This record gives sequence, structure tokens and C-alpha cells, in this order.
Amino acid sequence: MTSSRIVLLTLIAAFIAAFFYFDLGQYLTLDTLKAQQSAIENYRTTNPVLAVAVYALVYIAITGLSLPGASILTLAGGAIFGLLWGTLIVSFASTIGATLAFLAARFLFRDGVKAKFGDHLQAIDEGVAREGGFYLFTLRLVPVFPFFMINLLMGLSKMKIGTFYIVSQIGMLAGTAVYVNAGTQLGKIDSLADILSPALIGSFILLGLFPLLAKKIIVMVKYSCRLLKPH
Repeated sequence: MTSSRIVLLTLIAAFIAAFFYFDLGQYLTLDTLKAQQSAIENYRTTNPVLAVAVYALVYIAITGLSLPGASILTLAGGAIFGLLWGTLIVSFASTIGATLAFLAARFLFRDGVKAKFGDHLQAIDEGVAREGGFYLFTLRLVPVFPFFMINLLMGLSKMKIGTFYIVSQIGMLAGTAVYVNAGTQLGKIDSLADILSPALIGSFILLGLFPLLAKKIIVMVKYSCRLLKPH
């Protein structure tokens, strides 16, 4: 093992240990988001560029290290930056973080990931061998495995890094938009009456219907691909 790899592993281990030791996950909750919403919005208003940079870096770190909190951060993106910018920022931050987790599993933690999730690896290998990047696209739209597990297990597959990044960027976009949109509405809850607002109810309906819509999208994409194939 090279010295640079040892240093990198030590830094990653220290960051993960600090996350759990200092219970940093307590800040990645809906209650905290609501309690700190005004302060966060004021900071974003006075430091827009820095706010985006800090948020994106935190998101990349959480997803890259496969730590809990990505869903809350996605909702926070909508509450803080709105639908358009929130979707854009989360889309790139989540894909970059996922790719870092992919690379970590491939080059740093292969044995550990295989030991922990090895029983799912055969399904991933068979899916990639059978459908290539489209298999990952399907998992991004309809996650049979948790988000972090997809990143790690794909790192053990033969999928190319570029393919993983591009397919993840495209495949996660629809789900990202749905969650960010829900976040924009959660940021507007000031009283119990707001919980029954049409916009908020519509956001949660989208969250509930998204898996069904995603399956329809996959069927349509597969059908279109068959039509485009030369006979």
C-alpha cells in the first residue's frame, strides 16, 4: 500500500469518525432545517456564491463518504435556493459525490465493500453485463438498492467512470427535481394550516407517484431504443 493511499484512507476514516463522534448528523434533520431556515437564507442573501460553494461541498462530502443525510440536504436545496438553482446545484453535487463514492469503492475499499454488500454484487454484475449503462439508468430512476449502495457496488463492476458519471447525472435528474420541489414547499410551512396547502400536497403526491412514473419512463425508453435499432 502506497503512502499516499494510507494518508487518504486515514483522512477519510478521521472524517467519518468525527461525523459520528460529534453527532453531526443531528444537523441534517427537518427540524434543524426549519429552525435555522431564516439564518441560512440571510447567509445566502449576503454571501450567495459562498453559500452555494459550502452547500455543494457539504453535499459532495456526505454522498462521497456514503454518510446519512443526502435526502435532507436535497430538500434543503429546494428550501434555500429554489427549484431551478436547487435542482442544478444538487444535480451536480450529488453526481460528483456519487462518482467519488464509486471511485473509493473501486480503488480504496474494494474488499470492505465486497465483504459487506457482496451478496448483491452478482445482480449488479449481471445487470451491467446485460444492459450496460441502461441498467444503471434504471436503478437511478427506480432504486432497487439504496443510493449509496448503488454507488459502491457499481464501483466494483466493470462500468467505466465516464459512463457512470453521465448516466448518473441524467438518471438522477428527475428524482432530484421532485425532491427539490418538495423542499421549496417545506420551506414555506409557517403554520399547521400551511401543511394542507395545494402546492405542498402536490409535492408529496409527486414524491409518491415518482416510482410509478419512473417505471413508465423506463418502458418508454426501452421501446424507443428497440425502434431505433437497425433491423
